[in-house]
Amino acid sequence: MKKRPTFRFGMFLVTIGIVYGDIGTSPMYVMKSILEGNGGITQINDRFIIGSLSLVIWTITLLTTIKYVLIAMKADNHGEGGIFSLYSLVRDCGKWLIVPAMLGGAALLADGVLTPAVTVTTAVEGLRSIERMDRFLGSGQWKVVFITLLIISTLFSIQRAGTSRIGKAFGPVMLLWFSFLGLTGAAHIVSLPVVLKAFNPVYAVEVLLSPANKLGFMILGSVFLATTGAEALYSDMGHVGKENIYFSWPFVKICLILNYLGQGAWIIQNQANSSLAQVLDLNPFFLMLPVLLRPFAVILGAAAAIIASQALITGSYTLVSEAILLDLLPHLEIRYPSDTKGQLYIGTVNSALWIGCSLVVLYFRSGARMESAYGLAITVTMLMTTVLLWVYLSKLRHKTALAYLMLLVFGGIETIFFISSLSKFMHGGYVTVFLTLLLLALEAIWYRGTYLEQKYATRLTIREHIPSLVALHNDEEVPLLAHNLVYLESGQDPETIDRDILYSILDKDTKRAQAYWFVGVNVLNEPKAMNYELETYGTDCIFRIRLNLGFQRSQRINIYLRQIVQDLQARGELPDQDKKYSIYGKSTVGTFKFCIIHKSVTTKTELSDLDEHILNAKYAIRRVAGSKERWYGLDTSSLIRENVPLITGGGSTKDRIRRAEPGAQAEPAAE
Repeated sequence: MKKRPTFRFGMFLVTIGIVYGDIGTSPMYVMKSILEGNGGITQINDRFIIGSLSLVIWTITLLTTIKYVLIAMKADNHGEGGIFSLYSLVRDCGKWLIVPAMLGGAALLADGVLTPAVTVTTAVEGLRSIERMDRFLGSGQWKVVFITLLIISTLFSIQRAGTSRIGKAFGPVMLLWFSFLGLTGAAHIVSLPVVLKAFNPVYAVEVLLSPANKLGFMILGSVFLATTGAEALYSDMGHVGKENIYFSWPFVKICLILNYLGQGAWIIQNQANSSLAQVLDLNPFFLMLPVLLRPFAVILGAAAAIIASQALITGSYTLVSEAILLDLLPHLEIRYPSDTKGQLYIGTVNSALWIGCSLVVLYFRSGARMESAYGLAITVTMLMTTVLLWVYLSKLRHKTALAYLMLLVFGGIETIFFISSLSKFMHGGYVTVFLTLLLLALEAIWYRGTYLEQKYATRLTIREHIPSLVALHNDEEVPLLAHNLVYLESGQDPETIDRDILYSILDKDTKRAQAYWFVGVNVLNEPKAMNYELETYGTDCIFRIRLNLGFQRSQRINIYLRQIVQDLQARGELPDQDKKYSIYGKSTVGTFKFCIIHKSVTTKTELSDLDEHILNAKYAIRRVAGSKERWYGLDTSSLIRENVPLITGGGSTKDRIRRAEPGAQAEPAAE
């Protein structure tokens, strides 16, 4: 009988701290954006506010609660969520599915750049609701920008500590934040309970058609900001587990809705206040609070904004790690700071997000301008997730009716949101589009390049070449290159081997060694596991090694190989290697040489010009992303680097060049 999950307050705090930061800070700018889009607080009426609140409530309910919490989170891949994880489940249902997966992933990563910038800047701008701080900040934005950059830099610098530690530190803050949202909202609802009418969806439909709504359906571009953290919630599932999200989401949702209703009540009560029309960047979230409470709200809001960024950052790590496994992005060094595999850290991604966020802050400089760029990317991701969920439900779960209902409802809603968000394109949305297309190009180059490499790769049956390798090992006329010659081999079939490896040993600068090692690495789910599998092909000089390492284990191949050599020598499966000279004295473990083979496109082949450019671009990206020697901690002094041309065919062997007869004259080419 399956054990029923139990509530644990510690994991509840971690979940609150990691997952809900993005959606939890939405109250700081959603109603502000709705008011700005309709001319300000003096240009609206009661029914408009109640209708807008109804749109917010039902957007959160439909897109976050129903789509993501109740439907998408059931489509997990061994506990991991996110669009790439979902794609890995349905990839066999059609080759075309790679398109929504790449587009959705690129858009979500672009959102990971924008989220820290917009949330932290908006929180810092909340200082202007305090008269003394407003005077300190002055009329310009440079102090706001400086404080924002300082906070963002601090946030990214602590990521290497791991999401578990960060979640434990952030959890109490977010618990306080959501409690604050709920209590301050409830206080205003009590004074004007009429806002509870917003739970009736009729008001949501009515406001879309109301003449009081100057934006029409375009108001949804602002409303959508209330649910921008929903996709991050799905992506972060692997960090905390779905049960912890099920336990915590009701509390979070109640607090959010209470705060939105409270802001609505305050707006209705103050819509005739002409003095508020003069307030620059009027924000109901801060202004509805008593003056003495605002400094606390600003500080707590800034802390929540930092944590909001955390949700997208950790989600970005998960997305990139899944993209690497799907061959959509280059291999990057991944660290696991805790005993949970879902909690990971990728230094390269952290640095890229850090730089990207800082540039966005410097370019836009104000939260209002950033909000125009915000949300467009996430609508794309949500649409692509809907497409993949439709395939998952119809093809894998065989729930065809539910699949088409979901596609019709959520696809329709998100399409409307996407069109609404496009209205912000010229006001900053172009930055989102640029980032998304840049990341999409990176994914497309890597995916197509990998396909071409696999298409033209040649694998040979290794047993057919064992006699040649053994003969070379015994041929003392060939100088000994090293006692141990090591090649990294990614193939899973121990009976075949990449042609380029055998070509390197036998044909290209014939390499004699006392032992040939073909090594692959397999990462296990157990954090501390460490063992190896061995195939000797009936020899004492040729070894196929599969290193099975727990995800927390370092992949220092050179250290493990020395231990394996000693182990095999102790078992009598490998002769002692006579290393006479060493500062440590005579040793039975000899020298090592690691041969790293890089493919290159150096000559004109049957590749099209486009594919040739794609492969060259992939190899350029690989050089920037990092090298195998760094991933595996190899000593550069023991490396052999070889460039091997990607062979895609050659000239026809039917037509052979002939030797010209003496005295024969060749006919000149026609001009």
